[in-house]
Amino acid sequence: MGEFLLITVQVDMHDRLAMKLQDDLTERIVRFGSRGVLIDISGLEIVDSFIGRMLGNIASVSRILDAETVVVGMQPAVAITLVELGLELPGIRTALSVERGMQILRREAELAGLEVLKDANMEEDGNPPE
Repeated sequence: MGEFLLITVQVDMHDRLAMKLQDDLTERIVRFGSRGVLIDISGLEIVDSFIGRMLGNIASVSRILDAETVVVGMQPAVAITLVELGLELPGIRTALSVERGMQILRREAELAGLEVLKDANMEEDGNPPE
């Protein structure tokens, strides 16, 4: 996976487990310099508002640490519950499969790399050096 962390949630999470996931994940983003986080929640059959907010928090903290978040494998019942709870999950990209999620993370990493190269080759006024 290289620059990306893959987290697979195999059991329905209780509040304490969700907090531990957030803490462990942020520590690993920093330790490994990860640019993306893929969270596979295909094992989750139910979700409550706390878990939904935790996913949003994980995405926000990851973004602050320069890593994008993609959630994959969401069951229809989980998606419906999140909508019914009014949780929008800002900052979270979703995909149906791990493969599609990895494509999204790779594309985001490539775009970020291109922006860095582009910025490095521009003068302060936005024009290329002469």
